[in-house]
Amino acid sequence: MMALSQMPSMSLTNLHLLIEELGSASAIYENRKDLKQILPSANTKILDGMGHFDIFLPRAEQELEFCRKGRIRCLGLNDEDYPQRLRDCNDAPLLLYYRGTANLNAKHVVSMVGTRQITAYGKDLCRRFVRDLRQLCPDALVVSGLAYGVDVNCHRAALEEGMETVGVLAHGLDQIYPRLHRDTAKQMVGQGGLLTEYMSGTPIDKRNFVQRNRIVAGMADTVVVVESASKGGSLITADIALSYDRQVWAFPGRAFDTYSEGCNKLIFGNKATLLTGAEDFCLEMGWIDDVRHHKQLSEGIQQELFANDYTAEEQLVLQALAKADSKQINVLAVETNIPVGQLSSLLFTLEMKGAVQMLVGGKYRLRR
Repeated sequence: MMALSQMPSMSLTNLHLLIEELGSASAIYENRKDLKQILPSANTKILDGMGHFDIFLPRAEQELEFCRKGRIRCLGLNDEDYPQRLRDCNDAPLLLYYRGTANLNAKHVVSMVGTRQITAYGKDLCRRFVRDLRQLCPDALVVSGLAYGVDVNCHRAALEEGMETVGVLAHGLDQIYPRLHRDTAKQMVGQGGLLTEYMSGTPIDKRNFVQRNRIVAGMADTVVVVESASKGGSLITADIALSYDRQVWAFPGRAFDTYSEGCNKLIFGNKATLLTGAEDFCLEMGWIDDVRHHKQLSEGIQQELFANDYTAEEQLVLQALAKADSKQINVLAVETNIPVGQLSSLLFTLEMKGAVQMLVGGKYRLRR
């Protein structure tokens, strides 16, 4: 499989055709001289390529030794541990190189992408979404590309929350790009993993980053776009995800913010579902049901109301919020008889403690 995937004259379409017809790379190699008889429909490019198969075997043997020393797993298209969601895509890589602990076929997989020029708003979205996802669906696997900006912030948020996270690389596992993310990558190997279709020694090439986007999109159930300008790799990933029949989500931003323009266009063009938090996301995806959701909510409220680290006034605010899905601050002020200025300070403290969540429009609700 490794030698087969190196052959420059063979397109992925032809390689998939050969695997589908003969069942394995070994069978292709064993029958390489008789392909015309076995596959009368095989074109000249396939037949000529098979004539040079042996040239690529020494390089494959070197790579196998590199993988053995680096504890890297080689996942062929037909291997049980190959990402099954990705396998169903017509341009799935024949072979993946993987180092890590995460199950690439986890029950719930979400890919998170976005701009490399992340803003404070984007960082907050990454942190909050992953934190809430951890509460609602702790077994979810978070996938991204380990790039600057949204990618690495999503990975780091997952690591901080104790969730597994996988980075899809655009180069071999002999290097980490950008080098600044080496410590994060090292931590991911023990709490997620690193995945690539490229052999060691592959140079950093812009085209490879575009190619790897299909893996980010294909191996997940859904793709979340956090922040994006009007053009960029995250929008390419969103389009690929749509072509794979994956649901795309996008966080909205202010109308004239450069790095919200792409997300707003996705939502406006009905290419992405508007995303405001992990709760609606998990319910829509079917990752949690209403019964489980209400049970979790009830348990969370009880924990918050009777926790020892809340003052009497803070508990009063929590009790008021427990009576409705969300409330405006002026309504809370009337119900609790706490002045708005003091109440605003209390709500900020509760938000920092993780008990309260501020919503669009100045409303507040209990953290779920």
